[in-house]
Amino acid sequence: MTRRLVIGTRGSRLALIQARMVSEALAASFPDVEITIREITTSGDRDRSRAISAMGETGVFTREIERALLAGEIDLAVHSLKDLPVEQPEGVVIAATPTRADARDTLICARASGLAGLPEGAKVGTSSPRRSAQLLRLRADLDVQPIRGNVDTRLAKVADGDYDAVVVAKAALDRLGCTDAITEIFEPDAMLPAPGQGALAAEIRDGDLDVARCASTLNDTVTFVTTGAERALLARLGGGCHLPLGALAQATGEGSFRLQAVVAAADGSRAAHAKAQGALENPSSVVDTCYQALLDTGAAELI
Repeated sequence: MTRRLVIGTRGSRLALIQARMVSEALAASFPDVEITIREITTSGDRDRSRAISAMGETGVFTREIERALLAGEIDLAVHSLKDLPVEQPEGVVIAATPTRADARDTLICARASGLAGLPEGAKVGTSSPRRSAQLLRLRADLDVQPIRGNVDTRLAKVADGDYDAVVVAKAALDRLGCTDAITEIFEPDAMLPAPGQGALAAEIRDGDLDVARCASTLNDTVTFVTTGAERALLARLGGGCHLPLGALAQATGEGSFRLQAVVAAADGSRAAHAKAQGALENPSSVVDTCYQALLDTGAAELI
């Protein structure tokens, strides 16, 4: 068993909190292993002026960390799963997904009681095509504008009046201790989250058996299967983080889960919806059914 483990992560406050969560869980299981955390600056961190969708590439928050992993500079990478492209570089694998946090999105307002209380033409910040499309499905009059920066920066822009509201993942706010900032929580029927939202991914070098054994103690099987189904659906649709796809898979009972998804037009005018249910032991069948249902309701025209 390895005696030293280096965890790689982005340097944002949220990323470091998430890396420490993983470090503490591993330390509890392997008290004799020396665990350190290394901060790595990604291209998405360096370029804070452009919307992610305008950067023309995937993996802007993960690519440099994966390079460090492949180079042996770190042993395990901790990512927000929703940031991790479905196509990973050769030589790295997702070894574990810890128990998923709340996957829902939230609305943060300074001067309104929620989405319905925003004035006509209110300026709402998000750089996610998925969130933008679903917001416009709910309120076509909104002025949805790109926004960059960490969660603290986004909350400050609402407080300062630069935006009337912003959309932020609830899991991020919970981990940062900012739950009190939430004005409204979007239920999945109103806004489906990004594939993998609320979950973490522990990524390792393929074939590193010592680290794989350590990482296996982090894994939650239901989270691994359900988020894997969401990501498989995203892959089937040929999209990355720029695709306006919302997807959420949830366990529904003993050995089964439900996958629901939406693909929406950028202006919110149209959307294709799908639901499928099946066994946790056979997620590919559920993905296939959901994918076909999306195509049957016009998803191909919206991608």
